[in-house]
Amino acid sequence: MEISSKENTRFFSNNTILPVDRSSFKSESSASKEKQSCCGGIKVFLGALSFVYFAKALSGSYLKSTITQIERRFDIPSSLVGIIDGSFEIGNLLIIILVSYFGAKLHRPRIIGAGCLIMSAGTFLIAMPQSFMGRYRYERFPSTVNSTVNISPCLQDKNQTSLSALEKSQVKINAGCEKEAGSSMWIYVLLGNLLRGIGETPIQPLGITYIDDYAVEENAALYIGCVQTVAIIGPIFGFLLGSLCAKLYVDIGFVDLNSVTITQKDVQWVGAWWLGYLIAGVISVLAGIPFWFLPKHLPKPESRKDSSTSSEQSKFIIEDNKDRYKSYQQQAKIAEMAKGKSLEFLSYFFPSLKSLFGNTVYILYLCASIIQFNSLIGMVTYKPKYIEQQYGQTSSKTNFVIGLINIPAVAFGIFSGGLVMKKFRIGILGAAKLSLGSSFFGYLLLLSLFVMGCENSEVAGLTVSYHGTKQMTDYEQALFSECNSGCSCSKNDWDPICGENGVTYVSACLAGCQASNGSGKNTVFFNCSCVGTFESSQNSSAVVGPCQKGNECPKMFLYFLVISVITSYTLSVGGTPGYILLLRCIKPHLKSFALGIYTLAIRVLAGIPAPVYFGVAIDTTCLKWGSKRCGGRGACRLYDSSALRYVYLGLTLMLGTVSIFFSVAVLWVLRKRSSPPDEILPANGERGTCGTKSRKDNFVNSDCLIQSTYWPEKETRL
Repeated sequence: MEISSKENTRFFSNNTILPVDRSSFKSESSASKEKQSCCGGIKVFLGALSFVYFAKALSGSYLKSTITQIERRFDIPSSLVGIIDGSFEIGNLLIIILVSYFGAKLHRPRIIGAGCLIMSAGTFLIAMPQSFMGRYRYERFPSTVNSTVNISPCLQDKNQTSLSALEKSQVKINAGCEKEAGSSMWIYVLLGNLLRGIGETPIQPLGITYIDDYAVEENAALYIGCVQTVAIIGPIFGFLLGSLCAKLYVDIGFVDLNSVTITQKDVQWVGAWWLGYLIAGVISVLAGIPFWFLPKHLPKPESRKDSSTSSEQSKFIIEDNKDRYKSYQQQAKIAEMAKGKSLEFLSYFFPSLKSLFGNTVYILYLCASIIQFNSLIGMVTYKPKYIEQQYGQTSSKTNFVIGLINIPAVAFGIFSGGLVMKKFRIGILGAAKLSLGSSFFGYLLLLSLFVMGCENSEVAGLTVSYHGTKQMTDYEQALFSECNSGCSCSKNDWDPICGENGVTYVSACLAGCQASNGSGKNTVFFNCSCVGTFESSQNSSAVVGPCQKGNECPKMFLYFLVISVITSYTLSVGGTPGYILLLRCIKPHLKSFALGIYTLAIRVLAGIPAPVYFGVAIDTTCLKWGSKRCGGRGACRLYDSSALRYVYLGLTLMLGTVSIFFSVAVLWVLRKRSSPPDEILPANGERGTCGTKSRKDNFVNSDCLIQSTYWPEKETRL
């Protein structure tokens, strides 16, 4: 602009009249319009993609918040819930290769829109069993349900058993067994989550590459950062939605809530888990609508038309002649694409795979990430259950705490890691140190949680004997004692009552209660022989519901929250440095392929198995299993708090420790490559191409260190 003004001054001073080139004005005008069109289109796409990221993150986190609700509603163990949770990754893996390969050649916005519809269909399918299963039935003694008949909980004479209370109840149960025995409604939840995984697949690869193809190069990283930021907000709303729905009774709107005799603190309480899935499904539908009206292509910015860098769309398969590729993209059908490119795909895939597996740093970091993600995924999946069982908190409060405290700490940690990387211009060796330090101190903090647990609730016959001593014998046999030997009780029931002595009894019958008064939540049991025989007992009455945990438990819960937030932040600080380390340890042209293999490995070896074996391990700590209406083991009613703490935290720490060893190996290899001890410097005093001038310039690929000019001004913006 300055040059043109100087030239005009000189020309006019010489009284020279120059002809005006109107074509240049037209070209500038058209370029300006094209730029505005490009910017407007990409910003619309950016807004739509951000909303989709929010929708998928919300539905995914909401599923985590309903783990315990689903377990209780369908009467299934934690291991089976883990399979349901892992089905999302299975659905994602089923079509990830097809989407990544063919998606770039088709109408990407519409494929994303179709994915949103599939994702919403899966979310609606998860909620569908609620309309088929009938009303939720929980175990309750008849007198707490029927206010007109007071029945003795301890039926001393079996011949005098009340037909209206027990036999009629058993007849109703047997009548419904034929239908229930032939159906497993949890399969719908599994299939729905599988569909969610299929629908979510095209969003990230096609959405990010679309932005990368048509955004101004210096704005691409900013746009991607905006999308990722919105994705972090999704889980916050997901857990808050889970907190709200957990407060509402599962059959709200269909039953009289005054007749419900359990509270939120009861282990049989099930919230309106299905309601959140309906809301998440509607949001997914709305998020997919804009993509059906977006174009297949946007005009490319002027700065990228002559750029030597190719887009992700042309990098996925080995590059052809540009003219041939354009013609091929416009005319070929899907079948022809698969047939014509199969050999080229194989010729690209296997050499690239060999190159990656020959990269020591990449393989070590991949192993460290797989093991660490096993640790983190298992911990996050069952964190709500751990808080509920260990500290006696309700599902609603647990989800509220996770959504409002833990997730923002994770987001702030990721941001802090990126900020430190950019501010101090940390190189690959520094990134490896920061990632290792983050993991080490994070798991070290997690170690302190072993002493921040609550003691087992005092449950007669399970954790303590009927005389107040610690229970050491077989749990099931210990449910019967001299004080309830004259009663006709079932060891399979779970209808807890709280005695005046502060001890919980599995049922009023096993507490030896002879009479009851009142109805519903206000039922009071009297003349309970087992309550009277307990040490230091002054009364023999009891009320409905389990007793509260010890006085120290609320304080321990506060300590747990503080350490949990700090731990979440510390572990998250290493997220960005670890990602940069992954990008820097491979050759530039293998980035996309390496990230694909990395994502695939994490999903297959961590996302799918971790919830399953964590669930199996947690099931081993169960003290009292519920019983299904038609027989068989249901969901766990009571866990051994100490065993649960050691299993849950121990498994997390064990996996984290192994991942730290691999991270140490990564750092050792990088140091060995960057600073050999017996390195001979050239005559000019500088190191060779595989050396480094300073700690900030330690960038490596599989063969030698990447030049320091590759780092600045590019990846630090991610």
